[in-house]
Amino acid sequence: MNYFLELFVSGLTRGSIYALIALGYTMVYGLLELINFAHGEIYMLGAFTGLIAATLLAFAGLPPLAVLLLAGLAAVAWAAAWGLAVERVAYRPLRAAPRLAPLISAIGMSILLQNFAMLAQTSDFVSFPNLVPEIPWLAPLAGVIGSTRS
Repeated sequence: MNYFLELFVSGLTRGSIYALIALGYTMVYGLLELINFAHGEIYMLGAFTGLIAATLLAFAGLPPLAVLLLAGLAAVAWAAAWGLAVERVAYRPLRAAPRLAPLISAIGMSILLQNFAMLAQTSDFVSFPNLVPEIPWLAPLAGVIGSTRS
């Protein structure tokens, strides 16, 4: 039963992330009729921003809940700023162009942002710091529900 719960919670969290990304793809395509290949890279930049902000705020000695909230807000704001910049630079000038031009621009932005993140950060696995303290009454479910997963 423990293995089933672990698989269920893991599948539920990963499925929620996939649904969130798919919702973003659907909204962009529904409004602009453009497949935004840089969509995942915008999420990646937000995740790296959250990692950097959480690490800096944790080193500053803020309480874990404040670190989580501020890092989340920083990640959302930075990802939104990158999304706006990509739309203004790569997609808006090509709105009246033939359908192939914005598609090629979207692929180019995707490659550019991937390489930018690899050069600015690393291509290695990096995990978030342990910000959430262990909750004693969740100890029996530590294999299913935990504060971090590496």
